[in-house]
Amino acid sequence: MKRSRLAVLSSSLLLAACAALFGAAPAHSSGNALAVDYVALGDSYSSGVGAGSYESSSGGCKRSTKAYPRLWANANAPSSFSFTACSGARTGDVLSGQLAPVNSGTDLISITIGGNDAGFADVMTTCVLYSESTCLNRIAQARSYVDTTLPGKLDQVYAAIDSRAPHAEVVVLGYPRFYRLGGTCVAGLSERERAAINDAADYLNAATAKRAADFGFTFASVVPAFTGHEICASGTAWLHSVNWWNIGESYHPTASGQSGGYLPTFRNAV
Repeated sequence: MKRSRLAVLSSSLLLAACAALFGAAPAHSSGNALAVDYVALGDSYSSGVGAGSYESSSGGCKRSTKAYPRLWANANAPSSFSFTACSGARTGDVLSGQLAPVNSGTDLISITIGGNDAGFADVMTTCVLYSESTCLNRIAQARSYVDTTLPGKLDQVYAAIDSRAPHAEVVVLGYPRFYRLGGTCVAGLSERERAAINDAADYLNAATAKRAADFGFTFASVVPAFTGHEICASGTAWLHSVNWWNIGESYHPTASGQSGGYLPTFRNAV
């Protein structure tokens, strides 16, 4: 993993704290500490669809004040924060419309991307509306896309980020498993469909993690944080199930999913 300016800043602050504790004089003035310039890229899981409280200026991108990038920025007061993640974004959308704030001065970047390219929205729609066999066939098509096409798409995005911000700490966050197997749901999808959807999410995460690692980026899995909070879990679900009144929020994290799932996962990865 790259030693970014953010890592250097963290090390400097730790050394300064130790020096203060043990009475040693710091080698450099604290005034030389590097400020953090943070850019949040990606799709609806980063923009905060499902969390509500959308910024009016973001329009159809539906950037939420309760999304993990905004929550992290509010808590850490970076010297600059650019929030360009957008609902429905695919890899090509990141390349064409989200990278303007990313430059050689950028210290920290977060991103979720790839789910829309793989057609997961269509997978979920197909599984809800059609037969089990049709659902499983559609999932197989998505997995095939992850094998054959998605790695090249991710490489294009990661290469562009690396070229524009070669010293940035880049955190690539994954997607949660949607369902608690053997859970409380008694209707809707079959257990076989739920298991296949979860396996497909894992498959996408594994492919994304591999591409991120090859670029020296950090991959952060949100699966552990969401465990016990999936759809059909006995506790509080952090994911919306299908919502016919607001279909766009279906299968997206709630505000609690952003604050309790994505935010700590991102915070621990930085």
